[in-house]
Amino acid sequence: MSLAISPAARAALAEWLAHLRALDGAADNTLKAYSTDISGYLAFLAQHRGGTEGLRGLVTVPQSDMRAWMAHERGRGVGARSLARALSAVKGFTAWLADREGVDATAALSTRAPKFRRKLPRPLTEEAAMQVLDTVGDKAREEWVSARDTAVVTLLYGCGLRISEALGLTGAAVPLPDVLRIKGKGGKERLVPVLPAAKDAVARYLRLCPYDISATTPLFFGARGGALNPRLISAAMERVRAQLGLPASATPHALRHSFATHLLNAGGDLRAIQELLGHASLSTTQTYTAVDTARLMEVYAKAHPRA
Repeated sequence: MSLAISPAARAALAEWLAHLRALDGAADNTLKAYSTDISGYLAFLAQHRGGTEGLRGLVTVPQSDMRAWMAHERGRGVGARSLARALSAVKGFTAWLADREGVDATAALSTRAPKFRRKLPRPLTEEAAMQVLDTVGDKAREEWVSARDTAVVTLLYGCGLRISEALGLTGAAVPLPDVLRIKGKGGKERLVPVLPAAKDAVARYLRLCPYDISATTPLFFGARGGALNPRLISAAMERVRAQLGLPASATPHALRHSFATHLLNAGGDLRAIQELLGHASLSTTQTYTAVDTARLMEVYAKAHPRA
């Protein structure tokens, strides 16, 4: 596919990605997704127009060509959500290139994204979340593995961490302080309060772990002594789902959703929850208000005498 893209366009894309990494602190996974999306877009334009494009031609793309690209993507099975993400990447690259080349990119930048229904988080109930913490280690073959799995899920639910954030902790984080400094997506740091239950769970794991934990080693080890693979925590959640009869949506990430939703239900401030979760945009955090509203309407529909 990259052969259809002109060397100048490939160089511009590489420069833009480097710009995002250096100035915006974009995460590696984000940059990889952007690279894939825009490379596909550039290759489509080259084929659609019968040849590689100069940089100015990439900026002055008419909406008809943008719509043709979007139709092509939908035709090969790309969903509306993924296409909206790709369009956002294309617009970002186009806007940067337009500014660099001094060319008007109004047509391309005014292209509308496809509409899609935003998926709402599916949190556990407070009772189910506590049951997960109490039983997630029951099926482990060794006591230290049981303590490890319990410690990880307690951090996910008790501190609202992403699984990558919890497993990215090193021995330098222990003993856990009252406030933990977490490096999240894009290298952005945030401060997260640590509950006594999380401290206790991690302390128990430390007492039982057979491996030497230092400031430079992972905090959580796998059975063979390497860094713990997140798939093992997913597997532990699968076992506890079967044990407790929970839905398939009860994943490690659902514990983070549960953390946010339960704080909101208890009267937590949306801005404060945004900071705790490390969301760049408040609109992302606001999906939890939609969850709460959806739950309220469900209760209303079941309980109201005229419903």
